[in-house]
Amino acid sequence: LMTPSRQLLAVVLSTILVDPTTLVEAFGAIKTPVSTLLTQNADQIAQLKDVAKSVAPSDAPTDDVFYLRYVVEDYESDSDRTDALTSTMKWRIGEGKAICDAAKEAVEKASSGGAGTWDNEPVRAAAPFAESINQYITPSQIITTSTPKGDLVYCIRAGQIDDVSLMSKVTEDQMVDFFLYCKEVNAIVANTKSAECDNLLRVIIANDLAGIKLIGGDATFRKALSASSKKAAPMYPGSAGPSLLLNLPGLLGALVKLFTPLFPKKVQERIVFEQGPLANIGDLTDVLPGGSGRDKFMGYLDDLVYKEA
Repeated sequence: LMTPSRQLLAVVLSTILVDPTTLVEAFGAIKTPVSTLLTQNADQIAQLKDVAKSVAPSDAPTDDVFYLRYVVEDYESDSDRTDALTSTMKWRIGEGKAICDAAKEAVEKASSGGAGTWDNEPVRAAAPFAESINQYITPSQIITTSTPKGDLVYCIRAGQIDDVSLMSKVTEDQMVDFFLYCKEVNAIVANTKSAECDNLLRVIIANDLAGIKLIGGDATFRKALSASSKKAAPMYPGSAGPSLLLNLPGLLGALVKLFTPLFPKKVQERIVFEQGPLANIGDLTDVLPGGSGRDKFMGYLDDLVYKEA
């Protein structure tokens, strides 16, 4: 049997180290303008649209950036690309339809105040099983913000979530749906902003692991995190930025760093370890625009993510 620390290590790694063939290079942000990419790949995007419409005639996305991400993803063959899109579309009109519909409507409401405005309450309210989950997961523990360069940063503090109480209210599958909804919201926003700023934006994940439980906690919550990441990876191609592992406890940090060299180089390049970022920020909302910890956190991101940009 695995010890609790090794179980947690396995979940942490599987949450961030998804199949590398589904990822864009960690720091290899695409610098070609989106408008140019859309023109250069217009024929392939049209073909992918036809594929999507053949699966979902009335529900195929109309956003060209959605298809562009399939174009820029490093698939082994065009048939693999088509298969990935087909699988995604089947999910979007099947078990994922309610998630996608809710996310689309929530983003429209959140941004209805005009350019540059965002009201997060409609997004929280429309989340699957929000009545139960929102009692235990608040913007203090999970938030998404943008960097000055436009990329989204999804910040999570799993160690500050009362996962035992939370998982007494919902099932593992319900928790997976909640996290997939978060990913769909981020994808919609990233695609919209990519078109607006003419830059193909990524989603950076900042895992603040301070306070994470090496012993105890609810294993089904950790499994839900892992399962949602694995499920989402092939459905949101061309969008993954680096994964930041921040403020790891000593034992967990040692274990992660011990196993990391065993992974392929492309996966290793996607991980960043650092002590300090978010450590002295009491509430994640402090990294939102106007927050007291935003400038310092964005400075860390400049060093960790954009140092080679």
